[in-house]
Amino acid sequence: MNGLEKFIGKEVELEISGKTIFNGILIDLGLDMTVIFDGKKFLYIPLIHLHSIKEKIEIEIFEKPPQILPIQNPTETNLSYRKTLNNAKGQFLEIFVTGNRSIHGYITSVMNDYIVFYSPVYKTMFISMQHLKWLTPYYNQLTPYTLSKENLPVVPSSIPILRTFEEQLQKYVGKLVVFDMGDNPDKVGLLSSISNNIVQLITAGGEPVFWKLLHLKTVHLP
Repeated sequence: MNGLEKFIGKEVELEISGKTIFNGILIDLGLDMTVIFDGKKFLYIPLIHLHSIKEKIEIEIFEKPPQILPIQNPTETNLSYRKTLNNAKGQFLEIFVTGNRSIHGYITSVMNDYIVFYSPVYKTMFISMQHLKWLTPYYNQLTPYTLSKENLPVVPSSIPILRTFEEQLQKYVGKLVVFDMGDNPDKVGLLSSISNNIVQLITAGGEPVFWKLLHLKTVHLP
């Protein structure tokens, strides 16, 4: 595979993008996805964000992981990023994309290069697949923020969905949008145009700001 399969079943330390460190038991490994169990929850991590992995020298006691993975199709034997996202549709998840904030909700659609995600805080979001750093499913039938399921129905978005992140954003030219959950004031504004992988926003002060589309992680409407 890629030399990492020797760590399956062992306690490891992983570093991913953003200098984030995870410790846990390596449960499964695919060509572009890995799963670890940290003693409380399963973490699904796309390998595109893996910086390093090493076996833990100090022995730590972890709770024995459940036999069945929470995101799993019994008919599939090979773990992959896209299969994981499709199998996770409709499950309550915590995902991490940008900054120091995670997003809670569920996936409604998996497209060519992005997912459609429903969050009770941000509502419908479009999230670039290349920027999703990890996801973990909820346990014990919990819902985000302990909302009732009546207030958080697991239903597909009624918004028309296009194949690619760029095509979807083209639908919102002329509308107010928020990129990357507004981590930068210059990422909130009127979407003026998208051309040659460059996004033009008009900020609240009326100034144009240009962003490279490849580096934008999420978008939602305010």
